[in-house]
Amino acid sequence: MTEHNSSAYMAYADRVWSGEETLMAHFTGAFAQGGLIAVGERTALFPAFANVSVFDTGDGLVLIDSGDIRTASQLHAWVRGYSPDPVSAVVYTHGHVDHVFGVAPFDKEAADADRKRPEVFAHEAVAARFDRYRETAGYNTWINRRQFGVPSLQWPTEYRYPDTSYRDRLTMRRGELTFELVHARGETDDHTYVWIPELRTLCTGDLFIWNSPNAGNPQKVQRYPVEWARALRDMQELDAEVLLPGHGVPILGADRIRQALGDTAELLESLCDQTRDLMNAGARLDEVLHGVKVPPGLLDKPYLHPAYDEPEFVVRNLWRLWGGWYDQNPATLKPAPEAALAAELADAAGGPRVLADRAGRLLARGEMRLAAHLAETAALAAPADREVARIRAEVYAGRAKAETSTMARGVFNWAAAESAAVAEGTDVTSELTRSDEGRRRAAGAISVGVVDDDSCGCGTPAGTDTQHGA
Repeated sequence: MTEHNSSAYMAYADRVWSGEETLMAHFTGAFAQGGLIAVGERTALFPAFANVSVFDTGDGLVLIDSGDIRTASQLHAWVRGYSPDPVSAVVYTHGHVDHVFGVAPFDKEAADADRKRPEVFAHEAVAARFDRYRETAGYNTWINRRQFGVPSLQWPTEYRYPDTSYRDRLTMRRGELTFELVHARGETDDHTYVWIPELRTLCTGDLFIWNSPNAGNPQKVQRYPVEWARALRDMQELDAEVLLPGHGVPILGADRIRQALGDTAELLESLCDQTRDLMNAGARLDEVLHGVKVPPGLLDKPYLHPAYDEPEFVVRNLWRLWGGWYDQNPATLKPAPEAALAAELADAAGGPRVLADRAGRLLARGEMRLAAHLAETAALAAPADREVARIRAEVYAGRAKAETSTMARGVFNWAAAESAAVAEGTDVTSELTRSDEGRRRAAGAISVGVVDDDSCGCGTPAGTDTQHGA
C-alpha cells in the first residue's frame, strides 16, 4: 500500500462520483499495482471487480468478502503487504461466486502456521445457496455462458462453507472494532450488510453496486426489490461517513452516502409502487411492462446507470414475486409448442422467408422488438434455412448493439451467434469469438469468477463497452 496510490485512487473515486470518469479504470486494474488502498482509519480496500474490505482490528484482520478465484492469490499478497497479522475472520456479504473464492490462501497460511483458520461468517441461507449451486452446476454453466458470451465457462462445484451463520443480526467483536452484521433480502435472499460503528463505515455488499440495482436478472432466481429498498433506507439512517460497495469505488461523506442510498431506494420504490398499482387494477403483464416508467433523472445518476440489470427486468421479477408465472394472456396458459405455432403463422404469412424478410424491414426502420418476434417465429418454423438464420442473426446483433445492460446484450448476442452458425455452417463458439471482444472473453478475461449470481457477480467491467456485470 502506497500513500501516492491511495491518494490517486481516492481522487479518481471523487471524479467518478461527479460523472467526470467511468468505472473502467477501477475494473481494469489501473490502481492494482501499489497494494491495498487506504480508505480511512484501520480501513483498506482491495479494488478489484468484486471489492474486498480489510480492517485492522488491533487483534488480527477482518475481511468483508474475499473476491473471486482469479484474484485470490493477489488478495493474499496484498493483505500480507498491508499487515503481517493473521486474518481472524471473513464475512461473506452473500454467496455469489465473485465474493467467496478468496479464502483458500488464508486457510492454507493458517494450516502451514499450525493455527486456527479464519472464521467465516455469513447468513444462514448461504450454505443452502452453495448446495443449490452444486446441484444446478450444469444449468448455471449454460446461463452464464449465454449471459457473458463465454462458451468455455464451467460453474464451480466446490465452496468454502461458512463456519458461523446467523438469521437476523449478529454482532462480532474483534480487537478494537465491532462488526454489526444485518440480514437484508435484496439481490439475494442471503445478503448481509456490515456496519462498523467505531469507524462510521458501512460495507453494503451488492446492495449498492454503482449500477441500477440487480433486481430483475431474467435468467436468475428471485430478487426482492421491496426489502432491498427498505434495507437502503435503513442504511441511510446510519449516517455513515464511509461506504464500501460490493462493486465500484468507495463513497466518502455522509451527504453523498445518504443521496446515493436514497436515490437507489427511490428507484426501487417507484418500480414497486407502479407495478403493484397496475396489478391491483387488473392489468396483464404486457400492460404492466409497458406502463411502468422510471422517474425522470434517476438513471442519469453515475451510480444508477442500467448497465448490468435494467428496470424492465425488475418489473418482470415483481410480477413473478407477486403474481406467479401466468401473464394473464389465456393463450399462454397452456400454449401450443412454439415450433407448431411458428409453422402455422409462417404458413398464414406465406412462408418463413416472408416473415424473415419482414423482420429485416422492421429492423431497418428501428422496430427492433417487432423484428425480433418475426425473426424468431421464422427461425422456429424453418430452423435449418440459412437465409432465415442470416436475418435472425442480423436482428439480434442489432438488438444487442442497441442495449445498455449486460443481461440483454448477452442473450441477444448468443441468439445472433446461434443463427450465424446456421447461416455459415459453423458453431456458436466460432461465431462468438469472431470479434476482439469475443476473443478476449474466450481467453478468460471474463471467467466464472466474475459471473453474476446464480448464476453475481455483476458481469463485465462497468465503463467498458459491455458495462457492469459479473
